[in-house]
Amino acid sequence: MAKTFVGARLRRLREERRLSQVELARLLELSPSYLNQIEHDARPLTVPVLLRLTEAFGVDASFFAVRDTARLTAELREAVADELEAGAVNAAEVADLAERMPGMARTLVELRARLERLSTAVGRREDDGRAPTAHEQVRDFFSRHRNHVPALDEAAERLAGEIGVRAGETRAALVRRLTGRHGVRVQVGALDQELHRFDAEGAVLRLAPHLRPGQRAFRVATVIAQLEFADLIEAEVADAAELTDPDSRALGRIGLAHHAAAALVLPYRAFHGTAERVGYDLERLADHFGVGFETVAHRCSTLQRPSLPGVPFAFVRVDRAGNMSQRQSATAFHFSRAGGTCPLWNVYEAFASPGRVLTQIAEMPDGRRYFWIARTVSRRRGGWHTPTKTFAVGLGCELRHAERLVYSAGLDLTDRSRVQLIGSGCRTCERLDCPQRAFPPLGRALDLDADRSTFVPYPVRP
Repeated sequence: MAKTFVGARLRRLREERRLSQVELARLLELSPSYLNQIEHDARPLTVPVLLRLTEAFGVDASFFAVRDTARLTAELREAVADELEAGAVNAAEVADLAERMPGMARTLVELRARLERLSTAVGRREDDGRAPTAHEQVRDFFSRHRNHVPALDEAAERLAGEIGVRAGETRAALVRRLTGRHGVRVQVGALDQELHRFDAEGAVLRLAPHLRPGQRAFRVATVIAQLEFADLIEAEVADAAELTDPDSRALGRIGLAHHAAAALVLPYRAFHGTAERVGYDLERLADHFGVGFETVAHRCSTLQRPSLPGVPFAFVRVDRAGNMSQRQSATAFHFSRAGGTCPLWNVYEAFASPGRVLTQIAEMPDGRRYFWIARTVSRRRGGWHTPTKTFAVGLGCELRHAERLVYSAGLDLTDRSRVQLIGSGCRTCERLDCPQRAFPPLGRALDLDADRSTFVPYPVRP
């Protein structure tokens, strides 16, 4: 059984209650020296001491549980990438800080992000893709929430039940609500370069004619969310530390309205129950609810209600050039902001097989294995010679959840030969022997020798 060290958490809790070590030791019936050793991680936490702590402080035992810090460690590595490269810190120190002092680690990650935003604002930083844009800030907000906003999700589910949203009848029910409650007429007609336009003053919602039924339903649901959940959305934006400027807050309101719209079109319990029953078969879910592949994939990544959780997924959407336009994660999987993503990831292979679902067992440098599903999706405005948008959508979960997915049927999930070694991005990846690496590894001296060459593009010194 793994030993549990809780020094930093116990010390913080004691200081918050304004107790000295001597006073707490007396309360726990321990010697001051024994308590001092626990606070400095010289001794692990034992079950008897844990029980006394939970009783003395009135906290749940989970407060002292071993925490999953894989994603936090990856975020911290990226935040101190320059220091790693210079050798000022090493990877072990980064991992140790994330494990023992997660609050401090998150503070450092946020401070680095704030410094980048400030540097960008005053024009003192070159645009190297690392400074968080308004879109990045919104992604960080949803990432912190594990892509699930309980207040909005639950409110949308209640409304869906009230107005009779059911598979096959969703759009009609939503239009009735928008017209009957808000007096808004829904018209389908040509729009110049727009998919929808809501005229609040004229009480008209115009939809482009080429939108599929599911897309029309989603846009009607978005307008309903903006009208009926405005206070909830504003409260979430006000509490979001990540949203630091007018653009990010405006974009945050749109993102939250879309989140509520998805929960209105695909109510939590109905969608969760169907997803579990069909093994998260995305194409069957899309057919059943009358929406697109990407919509159901994204909704699967939001099923993190504590009382009824689904499979914890990471969701990503990329284009052929590797640009990541959407990314959220309810897992420990970390999406890098620097150095691009991994070319060995099956999300990029999907472009070679349009419309086909691909699977991959991938292992990250920390040893965690994930089961990934990837497929392309395309959108067209309608008509010959009109522009087409093509993306690859990926949905991944930790390998231990893969048996719940229909896509793992017949696969030997323990077969080591099926595992593809990937990383979060070349700039911060720890795999020294990767032949696909695009950048040299951080914090390692290159083994440069004019008299020999290697298959690995950036060999390092032992």
